[in-house]
Amino acid sequence: MFKTLDDLAERVLSGEPLDRAGARAVLQCPDDLVLDLVAAAARLRRAHFGNRVKVNYLVNLKSGMCPEDCGYCSQRLGSQAQILKYSWLSTEETVRQAAAGIAGGATRVCLVASGRGPGDRDVDRVADAVAALKAEHPDVEVCACLGILREGQAERLRAAGVDAYNHNLNTAESRYADICSTHGFADRVRTVEQAQAAGLSSCSGLIVGMGETDDELIDALFALRDLGTDSIPINFLIPFDGTPLAGTWLLTPLRALKVLALARFVAPAAELRMAGGREVHLRSLQPLALHVANSLFLGDYLTSEGQAAEADLAMIADAGFEVVGARPAEHLPVEPEVAVAIRQRGAGTAVAPNA
Repeated sequence: MFKTLDDLAERVLSGEPLDRAGARAVLQCPDDLVLDLVAAAARLRRAHFGNRVKVNYLVNLKSGMCPEDCGYCSQRLGSQAQILKYSWLSTEETVRQAAAGIAGGATRVCLVASGRGPGDRDVDRVADAVAALKAEHPDVEVCACLGILREGQAERLRAAGVDAYNHNLNTAESRYADICSTHGFADRVRTVEQAQAAGLSSCSGLIVGMGETDDELIDALFALRDLGTDSIPINFLIPFDGTPLAGTWLLTPLRALKVLALARFVAPAAELRMAGGREVHLRSLQPLALHVANSLFLGDYLTSEGQAAEADLAMIADAGFEVVGARPAEHLPVEPEVAVAIRQRGAGTAVAPNA
């Protein structure tokens, strides 16, 4: 058993995989030791990624109208969430949307489409979009997220220029039937393995805050480690009205931070991304989380808005990190147009104070 969190980090740095007892200790870290936990996880993060932050950008190619019944999802079958619903974007619109993220500093664009999985025509659509996108932005990485793949589709995506494939495990195998009945955990594992076999970089992560136990969360992260996924996005549940998990607010900022730290200890060399819901669950601890995670999504998500891209880039710079792919002069803090607002309320006025 390790003596301190720093000792645990030393063991993981030496190549010793985190065991279940160590994982429980990370999740159950006392709140007054969270800064020690972040410092220990930061050693792993910096050993593998230095002070760099990879910026990703989502383009939702097709929104809503999904036949699957995933209980967390605003796009699910029967969802009453008031989200945007539309069919496939044109190639031109896809490139236009992606270019906005690239201009903001993203080096990877994630092309996402709702549904159980792509048909052959859908793969062709994505292939056309990737070709057009890379013709204009040859250095951008493209990650596709199209659902459960059929035989040969991963190879076709790879041949079309797709670099990575995302398909999240979302939760532990033992809990999967509680959140979805239209497909199973094994279907998701199989798709990740198909992507890997085709030479695509695998991206697979979790949604936390759905009522999972510590052991279920550990099981899910250990499953991702066993898969050897290159990139692990950690999503924090956004309990949309009109979905079965509406009103499920179970996370605190400190709990969210501990989950990210656990993911770093379990898979120290994986790209760890703080993804959907970070703004509403990590809140003011987002900059601290950058010392654990080395990646984030810029701007908005699939069906919910994120914080402004400029705020994301300022947060990265203020915390002392650099955006991957940015030239040294880019994304540095800038002097605000109005540095300080003169007080015109509270004491000495008839206006209510800001309290």
